[in-house]
Amino acid sequence: MPKSKQRASDLVTCDRCGVNVRARGLGSHSRSCAKKEREQQEDEEFVSIVQKAEKKELRRQRRKIRNNLQRLEDAQSSAVNATAIWAADSDVGSSPRQYPPADPLPDFHQTDPGPNELDPGPNEPDLGPNEPYPGPNESNPGLNQPAHELDDIKVEHHPHSQIPSTVHRFSEFSLYQISVPLGNEVREFDMHYRPLWDWVLDLLRDKRLAPHFVFDAQRLSKFNGERFVRFIYEPWTANAFWKAQSQLPPDAKPLAFILYADKSKLSSFGSQKGYPIIARIANLPVHIRNSNTALGGGRVVGWLPIIVEDQEHAKKKNYVDFKNAVWHTSFYQLLVSVAKHSNTGYWFECGDGIRRHLWPLILILSADYEEQCVMALIRGLKGKFPCPVCLVPQDEQSILRTHELRTSHQSEDILRTARSKLSEKEKEGHLKAFSLRNVENVFSRILHVDVHRALSFDRLHTNEEGLWGDHLWKEVKFWILDLGREAAVKLDKNFDELPRWPNLTHFSSVIAVDFTDGSVLGDLSKMIVFAAQDILTSSHCKLGQLLLRCIHYYIEFDIYVSLEVHTEDTIAAGRLALQKFSEMMDEYIAQSHPETNKNWNFPKKHLVSHAFDDILAKGVTRNYSTKPNEKMHGSLRKIYLQRTNFKNVASQILHYDEWLLTSTSMRTELDELDKYNQRDTCDPKTNEALDDSNAGTSESTTIHAHLGSRQGNHSFSDIMHLHGTDRAFTDFRMKLNSFLNGFLPQNNIPLPDGRRIHLQAEDTITEFRFLRINYESLVDWCMHQDLLRCSPNFYGSPRYDCVMVNTANTPFFARLVYMFSCLVGSTEFPLALIHPYDVGIANSRRRRDNDMGLWRVRAKPRSSSEIISVRSIVRGAALARNPETDGDYFVIHTVDTDMFLRVKALQASAQSL
Repeated sequence: MPKSKQRASDLVTCDRCGVNVRARGLGSHSRSCAKKEREQQEDEEFVSIVQKAEKKELRRQRRKIRNNLQRLEDAQSSAVNATAIWAADSDVGSSPRQYPPADPLPDFHQTDPGPNELDPGPNEPDLGPNEPYPGPNESNPGLNQPAHELDDIKVEHHPHSQIPSTVHRFSEFSLYQISVPLGNEVREFDMHYRPLWDWVLDLLRDKRLAPHFVFDAQRLSKFNGERFVRFIYEPWTANAFWKAQSQLPPDAKPLAFILYADKSKLSSFGSQKGYPIIARIANLPVHIRNSNTALGGGRVVGWLPIIVEDQEHAKKKNYVDFKNAVWHTSFYQLLVSVAKHSNTGYWFECGDGIRRHLWPLILILSADYEEQCVMALIRGLKGKFPCPVCLVPQDEQSILRTHELRTSHQSEDILRTARSKLSEKEKEGHLKAFSLRNVENVFSRILHVDVHRALSFDRLHTNEEGLWGDHLWKEVKFWILDLGREAAVKLDKNFDELPRWPNLTHFSSVIAVDFTDGSVLGDLSKMIVFAAQDILTSSHCKLGQLLLRCIHYYIEFDIYVSLEVHTEDTIAAGRLALQKFSEMMDEYIAQSHPETNKNWNFPKKHLVSHAFDDILAKGVTRNYSTKPNEKMHGSLRKIYLQRTNFKNVASQILHYDEWLLTSTSMRTELDELDKYNQRDTCDPKTNEALDDSNAGTSESTTIHAHLGSRQGNHSFSDIMHLHGTDRAFTDFRMKLNSFLNGFLPQNNIPLPDGRRIHLQAEDTITEFRFLRINYESLVDWCMHQDLLRCSPNFYGSPRYDCVMVNTANTPFFARLVYMFSCLVGSTEFPLALIHPYDVGIANSRRRRDNDMGLWRVRAKPRSSSEIISVRSIVRGAALARNPETDGDYFVIHTVDTDMFLRVKALQASAQSL
């Protein structure tokens, strides 16, 4: 029966929406209306948040463009085209603790740097560019805009980001069985690999990585106060990247790979070994590329087979060639897709939505010496020419001299000629004459790749573990032990008394310890001269002192090699340090060889000669350091010990590593989503809305000096009661009065009521025991941070750090005695009581110190303490006490590269007087 017509008396009006509904259904309708209102309110709030985020991002982009302009020359400019880029985007010297530069507008060159050492030399021709730069970057519209037009830029960001499927989101490992003949039999091996091209496409399509990729070569220069000098840091700022792009079609973009391979034990108690291949992409900045995270860092892309030594064939020439053939045949499975695209390039739409013609090349091979010999297919230590880069004779490796460079074309021609010989003896003789093996090199199958140029200087194995750890350090121990037990005890004591410093190992004893970690050995080398200079003296051990002078130049060379940014000047200074080290070593070898019975004719003594050539070609050494890859061995060992049954471990390790990559990527995306949902619309400390003036900034990144660890207010009478026996506090209140009455007028700060300050004994100041200093590094022009202490009890011991203090003329060093703030009127001034170390030292002593590369400072009497503004502190410093002279200290200039350059500048200034 049809329903009767609804009567008007049965209808009621909803208070929320004004619609007439049945009285019986009013409750559910009201709930539905309330839900719609909540959803609408949430949508409005979301839109408001997105708009605020867009405005905040727009302000950030504008500040970024205005404050960080650099000049570069694009590799594809038909004429020298000055193009503005952002300093923050260039990632010069980026590190986990990087801050905005103090000087936001460095002077960058706008014209061609001109011919200099940084340009390709005669063996690396500077081929002309191909076509003009295509114009403004589409992903950053203001990239090429003049500063006055930046206000017209509109930045739009979609508020949502999609999380890709969690299943098979990354390229998977494959198993391929290779076959390699050995005599009359064919042996088979398993090669596990993730196709290299599939792996790099995973990176290229990632929208989070897209803004960080750099596809064009750049040449950058900076004004140093007198002239513009070119500087180098990332691979795309060096010569090899420029040359590679010059050889490609006009629309092609180099896609440069960094490959590492090395085998290592998977446990300390077993014989099981792993042989991973780790890949990185050189188009990403170093702080992303050298990380081991899921996003953009190094990844295991292959697992080479390990050949169990067969005693029947061990050490036979054919068996050694066979093992090399297995390595190169296996490696080719990883590179086969790259080899294909190296001939034609590959069009691909990257994560930023731009289609690019990508051209793959192997730019850098990172490996220790033994692995480099395998990659270059040379005969190694006992060959006539044991260097994989050049043709240095076996008996001339200890001499610093330039030799003919190897090339892949030359090696291929030699191999073809040898294989055309009729007899095995003639074939072997021809190959042996160039120290090559009868195996085809896998890297010759990839266009525009020269394996001998891709092989790179490895500071970890060549310097820290090799030249220093295996040779120079053993020489030091030889001479120390030769002096007897007392000298060994004194060396340990001197090391223990050296001040502690962040990121620098503190040694309590060294003689009886066998160091195996390369980083620890590197820290040991930085401290040895300060600890041994009063032991290995000319009167006690003449050859030992000569060795320390050699080590001084070795350390200078090693620090120059480790710089995060190189200029023409630092490369020239580094070459000079290497030259002096070589000359001093020749003198030491000539005098000490019969006594120490040491043969210095080994490859790592020679490989240092290629260090700066590699920097010019491929950027600073951290671009091709093996250290980030060596660290990944640790995680693989953990997987082996905790996640495998110790049988057929390669597939188990790689499967778990693949799962770990996926889960880490998911965790990263969830963290980013949480961060987006909890983005700061208010200050978490004050719960007040942020305004335009403080958006995107923080105290830690804008304030040069910040006092912390507040201890409360103390009157001058209380301070004198507590510190009355310390002569540094003599006339403390009078010194403060005098300082303030001079400091305030000098800085155009009016005195309270226009009258001189006269602090009384009952007046108070606030004590602090922590100081954070943000300073601009001389190396990479970025902001770095020192955390300094001034405390009578820091982890159970007194800690009074030293500082470098700025003056109108020359900076000086001092020790912090007391840090405090003083309220004058309504303004609080952060101040410090210091003990200056600025007494003049005789030139004769300076000359003796220069032989060891030391910068000596001498303390004033304790009662000559001074008061300074903490804002006049340049940065922190570490000072080593000189046991021979009370009150004398040596500035430890090796704590970091910035302090090294600062002390070098002081030494140069002193020598010019």
